[in-house]
Amino acid sequence: MLTLDAIFSEDGPLAGVTGGFRSRPQQQQMAEVIWDAVREHKILIAEAGTGTGKTYAYLVPALLAGGKVVISTGTKTLQDQLYHRDVPQVRQALKVPVIVSLLKGRANYVCHYHLSQAKENGRFVSREDAAFIPLIEQFTKLSPSGDKSELTSVPEEASIWMQVTSTRENCLGQGCPYLKDCFVLEARRKALAADVVIVNHHLFFADLMLKDEGVSELLPASTTVIFDEAHQLPEIATLFFGESLGTGQMLQLVRDMLIEAKTSAKDWVELPAACRGLDSAVRDLRLTVSDEMARLSAYQAIKIKGFEEALGLMQERLEEMARILQNQAERASGLQNCLERVQSALALLHEWVEGLDDAWIRWVEVSGHSLHLHATPLSIAGHFGKKIDSAPRSMIFTSATLAVNNDFSHYKEQMGLLEAHTSSWDSPFDYARQALLYVPRGLPDPREANYTRLATDAALPAIEAACGKTFFLFTSLRAMREAHGYLSAAFTERSLQFPLLMQGESTRSKLLERFRNLGNAVLLASQSFWEGVDVRGEALSLVIIDRLPFEPPDDPVLSARIEEMKRKGKNPFMEYQLPHAIITLKQGAGRLIRDAADRGVLMICDPRLVEKPYGQRIWRSLPAMARCRDIQEVIDFFSEIGADVEASGI
Repeated sequence: MLTLDAIFSEDGPLAGVTGGFRSRPQQQQMAEVIWDAVREHKILIAEAGTGTGKTYAYLVPALLAGGKVVISTGTKTLQDQLYHRDVPQVRQALKVPVIVSLLKGRANYVCHYHLSQAKENGRFVSREDAAFIPLIEQFTKLSPSGDKSELTSVPEEASIWMQVTSTRENCLGQGCPYLKDCFVLEARRKALAADVVIVNHHLFFADLMLKDEGVSELLPASTTVIFDEAHQLPEIATLFFGESLGTGQMLQLVRDMLIEAKTSAKDWVELPAACRGLDSAVRDLRLTVSDEMARLSAYQAIKIKGFEEALGLMQERLEEMARILQNQAERASGLQNCLERVQSALALLHEWVEGLDDAWIRWVEVSGHSLHLHATPLSIAGHFGKKIDSAPRSMIFTSATLAVNNDFSHYKEQMGLLEAHTSSWDSPFDYARQALLYVPRGLPDPREANYTRLATDAALPAIEAACGKTFFLFTSLRAMREAHGYLSAAFTERSLQFPLLMQGESTRSKLLERFRNLGNAVLLASQSFWEGVDVRGEALSLVIIDRLPFEPPDDPVLSARIEEMKRKGKNPFMEYQLPHAIITLKQGAGRLIRDAADRGVLMICDPRLVEKPYGQRIWRSLPAMARCRDIQEVIDFFSEIGADVEASGI
C-alpha cells in the first residue's frame, strides 16, 4: 500500500488526478493524525486553516481504512462537491473500489404522492408554479434519483417545491400508494449498500434522533463518521435536541387537510369548517406579536396583550380537529397522517404551555409571517455525548474555526467531547504578506445610536481605495439596511460607480454570481454570508466587519445559559460569549484570503478589538496579518497591489 508521504507528494497519485495539486506539509500531517484516529476508533477535533486542503486530508485515510464511512457536511453545496468531484478523484487516485452514495433530506426529492395531489387539487401560488408542474412531472419519469437540484429549469427557490416534496410530518410512509416508486426510499437503499455515504448535518441529526424511519440503520453500521464544517454542529444539535411548533407548520397542516377533504372526503362538510377555524386561530396567534423579527422568552411573550388567549384558542381548535378526525381518519391514509400530525402538535403545545423542567428553555421566535414556539435544552453536551457512545467508531470533527487561540475547550464543552483528542494546523497562506488587518481610530462604542453611520463613514475611504471589491458584513439586518442607505447616498454624492448589492435582493447564489461577474461591486450582507462563501481572486479585496459578533445578551436562549453558568460559578463572558464571538469572527474573516495568490484588507470597525483587555485574545485567534490603524496604510497597501498587478501584465 502507498504511504501517506507518497500519496501527498508533488508527483503522487493525487497530483495525477487533480489539476494544480501542490504538496502541503499541513495537509499531510492532518492526514496522518486522522489515519491514526480512524484506525484506533478515536474521537478527534481537528482545526485546519484555510488552504490546508482538509477535504483530501480526511478522505484519503478514510477510504484507505475501509469500512463504512459517513461524511456529514454543513451545506448541500459541499455535499454535491464531495459526491461529484472530491470523492471520485480520491477514489481514482487510490484505486479503491468504494461505492459512494449521496443522501439528502426528503425535501430534496420529488414526492409522487404530493405531486399527484398538487396536480389534482390545482391550487397554486402563481401561474408560474402551475407551469412548472408538467416539467416536474416529466422529470419524475426520466430521473433515476428525483433530486430536485437536477431539474435546473425550475428554480430552487420556486414555491412549487413545497407542494411536490414531502416532510417528515406529511410523508405517508408505508401507507403511500406510490411506495414502490419513492425516490427517498431508493436513495436510502443505495445509502445502506454504499461504502461511503455523504449526508448533511441536518439529516445526520434527524437520523440520530430516530426521527426519520429507515435512515437509522445507516449510523450504527458506520465505522467512521466525519463532520466537515463542524463549527455548525452546536447550533444544529440544539435545534434537533429541542422541540418546535410553528405557525407555518400548522398552516401547512391545514392546507393538507383541505386537500385530503377535497380528494378523499368530499361529503364531509365538518372538516373544511374546522380547518377554517384552525387557520384563523393560527394566523391570529402570529398577529399578537407586531415585530417582524424577534426572540422572546416565554415569560415575555405571555405578557404581550392577547398572546396567551390566542395560544389557548389555537389549542382549542387543535383539540376540536383531533375529535373530528378521530372517527373519520380510516377513510384514507392521508387523513390518518393528518390525525397523527394534529395529535403530535397537541402534545408539543401542551408541553410548551404547561412548562418543562429547569433543564429546558421555553421561548418564542418571530420571523416574517411565522411564529415558532421553541423548547431548547440548556446544554446539548449530555444529549450528544449519550448518542455517540452507542457504537465503537472513529469520529472526526473538522473545520477552519473550532478553537480560540488553539484552545478547544469551548467546543469540547459545548458538544460534550471532553475526552476528545485535538489537533490544529495553521493555514499555509502567507497572511503577513497577503493581508492587512485595519481597525480605524475614533469610532465610538458600538452601542451608541449613531454607530452604524460612523462605521460606514470610516469604511468609505477603504472601499474607494479597494475600488469596490468589498464584502461589508453586519451582525444584524437592521444595521445592514441602515448602512445601505448611507452608502447609496455617499456613492451618489461622490460619483462612485461601484455597484451596490444587498442580501435579500436575490438568492445568495445569484448575488455571488453577480458580485464575481461585476468585479468592482460592494456587497452588504448579514449572517448567511459570514461563512460558506468562496470568492477567489481580485473581485474580493476588502472584507469589512461592522462590529464584533457578540450575541445579543437579551436573547432568551443565551440569557438562560448565562444564568445557568453563573449559578455554577462560571464566567459566562470569558467561557461562552467571547469564545463564540471569536469563532464567528474567524468565519467572517475567512472570506478574505481564499487562495495563495489573493491579497486584501480585513477591516474590523469595532474599537473594542484594541481598547478592551479581551481584544488581544480575539486578534491573536485571527491569522497572523500585519496590523494598522491608519487609513493611509490601507491606501498604500491597495496601491501596492495595483502596482504588482500592472507589473505582472494581468
